[in-house]
Parts: sequence; structure tokens; C-alpha cells
Amino acid sequence: MKITLDTRFNGSLGQITLREAVQQLKEHDLTCTVAAEALERKVTVFTDCVERGFTPLRSEIMAACYIAERDATTEAFDRGLITKGELETRQAALVKRFLA
Repeated sequence: MKITLDTRFNGSLGQITLREAVQQLKEHDLTCTVAAEALERKVTVFTDCVERGFTPLRSEIMAACYIAERDATTEAFDRGLITKGELETRQAALVKRFLA
């Protein structure tokens, strides 16, 4: 079975698609604990992964890894540990690794 964003699963409140679950998370559950920009990027990576045929769990893991690596790279730059060129190189490598 190919899993897509329209695949239906049994959620805690009944049948739900991955697309609906992602929308609910964006609108309610995570808005108070995660910055909107970080959440939007993670949702985008998750959605891209599912559309490319990865399972929801793997997609979630890949999205979390992308966000963690992106944030760590940005923090390293902000603290002066890497140059702007290194920041741009690492960001390009992340995009290529997760989004290409």
C-alpha cells in the first residue's frame, strides 16, 4: 500500500487523513510550544517526505532531523563558530539531503 497525505488512519478521535492531522497540528496543538516558522518548515518537510513515498514515521524523523540540523547550524553561525560561507554551504547541503 502506498501511503499518501490522503491515506486514512485511525486516530484517537476516529478516522483521519495525514493531511487533516497535519492541518490540526498546525492550527492547534503545537502553536503554543513551537514557533510558527519552525512548525511550518517541519510540516513542509514532512509533507514532502510523505509525497515522495516515505512512511509517516520516517517522514516525521526526517523532518525533525532537518529542523534540528538547520537550527544547530544557525546557532553555530550566530555564536561565531562558523563563517557565513560555511553556514550557506551547510544549509545548501541540508536542502539537497532532505528536500531534493
